Amino acid sequence: MSKLAIHWFRRDLRLADNPSLHYAAQNGPVTPIFILDTVNNTQKEFNLGEASSWWLHHSLNSLNESLGDRINCFSGDPLKIIEQLISAYEIESFSWNRCYSPWEIERDTKIKSLLKDNDIEVKTFNASLLWEPWEILKDDNTPYKVFSPFYRKGCLKKHAGPREVVEKNDYSFSDKLASSSDIDSLNLLPKHHWKDKLNKHWKIGEESAMEKYIHFRDNGLTGYKEGRNFPAQENVSVLSPHLHFGEISPHQIWFDIKSACPEKDVAHFHSELGWREFSYYLIYHFPFMCTENLNKRFDKFPWSENHDFLLAWQKGKTGYPIVDAGMRQLWETGYMHNRVRMIVASFLVKNLLIDWRVGMEWFNDCLCDADLANNTASWQWTAGSGADAAPYFRIFNPILQGKKFDPDGEYTKHFVPELKNLPSKFLFAPWEADDSVFEEAGINYGEDYPKPIVSIEESRDIALKAYDQIKG
Repeated sequence: MSKLAIHWFRRDLRLADNPSLHYAAQNGPVTPIFILDTVNNTQKEFNLGEASSWWLHHSLNSLNESLGDRINCFSGDPLKIIEQLISAYEIESFSWNRCYSPWEIERDTKIKSLLKDNDIEVKTFNASLLWEPWEILKDDNTPYKVFSPFYRKGCLKKHAGPREVVEKNDYSFSDKLASSSDIDSLNLLPKHHWKDKLNKHWKIGEESAMEKYIHFRDNGLTGYKEGRNFPAQENVSVLSPHLHFGEISPHQIWFDIKSACPEKDVAHFHSELGWREFSYYLIYHFPFMCTENLNKRFDKFPWSENHDFLLAWQKGKTGYPIVDAGMRQLWETGYMHNRVRMIVASFLVKNLLIDWRVGMEWFNDCLCDADLANNTASWQWTAGSGADAAPYFRIFNPILQGKKFDPDGEYTKHFVPELKNLPSKFLFAPWEADDSVFEEAGINYGEDYPKPIVSIEESRDIALKAYDQIKG
C-alpha cells in the first residue's frame, strides 16, 4: 500500500471550500476518516445532543455518498486511534480543519505533537471561521468584549477580508481501511422516538445546504434587516445547522452574497455572520465561560430551582403563547426562530429565575444547530452575565413581543393550534378575554390551554430585586 494522505473530517462535512481536503489531495488519492470522540468531551455542555447526533448521522451518510462510500469511521479516543493508524499504516501526511472549543484545542494540540514526533507532516486549516480568533485584538493586545468594535474595527478595518473560497476539485479517495468501521457503528441515532418527526422538516448534506442558501439569497434576503425579526416571514436563512456541521462554509456565503442586493440587507446578514464569529471568539479567549458566568457578579445570583416551571417551559405550557409557540417549534422541528429564542430565554432566566445553564442544556439537546459557542454566548447575553450582554433589566415582555413580531398570530397559532380560533387581539394575553370569547372560539381556557404559570409584572419585579442583590 502506498503512503496515506489522511484528511480528518470534523465539522467540515463537505467537499467544496475545504482547505484541508484540498491540501491532502495535492499528490493523489485521499484517505478520509471521521472519528467520533467519546472520551475528551466529558462535560455535559460539550456532548452531542440528541438532535445533533441525528443530524450528524445523516450528514455523514450524505458526505459518504460524495466520497463514493470511502469514509473510514472510528469511535473512541482520537489520540489512541491515530496512534493505532500510525502503527498499522505508512502515513505521509495528516491534515484537518480546526475546531475552536476549549476541549478540542487541548486534544488537537496533543495529536499534533504525536504526529510530529512520528515524522508525519501535519497541517491544519481554517474552514469554519472568517477570521482566526487570535488575530483580532484591541490596540492593547487584549480581546474585545463588545461586538461592534470587534466586528467593525477588529474584523473589517484592521484585517484583510476573509480568505478566498477554495475551489472544489475532482478529488479521488483511497479504498477503505481494513481497520475502520461504517457510519452505523457510531450509534448516532438516538433511541428516543422524538427524532422521527425531524425527518419531515430537514434535508441534510452539502447539496441541500447550498440549495437552501440559494433559496434564501433569491427569496428571503431582500427585506432581511427588518424581516428577520418576524418568525412567520421567510427572511431567515435557517442555515445554522448546515454551518455548524460544515456542510456549507461562511466563506462561500460571505463572497457569494456580496453581489446580492439591497446593500443594507447584505451588510446586516454579514453582521449576523459576524455575531457567529464573536461567539467563537469569546469561548476561545474566555474558555471558562462555556460553564461559568463571564461576569463573575452573577456567581452570586439567587437562581431558583423550580422543576414544575422548568417542565412547563420545556413543554411549551407556560400560558404565554409566543413562548409556548417557540418551545413547541423546538420540540417539533429541532429549530427555533432567533427572535423567539431571545423571548423564551429571557422568560426562563428573568421571569422564572432559572439558571441560564439549564436552558442552554435543553437547547443543546433539542437543537439541530446546537453549537457550543453560539449557545453559550447567546444564553449569557440574555442572562446579562456575558460579553456585550443585554442589561439584566432588559426583560423581554412576551405579550408585547408577540404583538409586535407576530401581529397576525400566524406563527403562534401554527404551533399552538388550540388557540387558532382566538381573536388576534387576545392571542398574546388570553386571560384578558371573557368567557363568551372562549366559548365562541371553542376553547376551555385552563384545560385546553394553560393559564399563566407566573405574572409577568410580579416576576419582573422579583427578578429586578434579585439583580439588586449582586449590583455594585
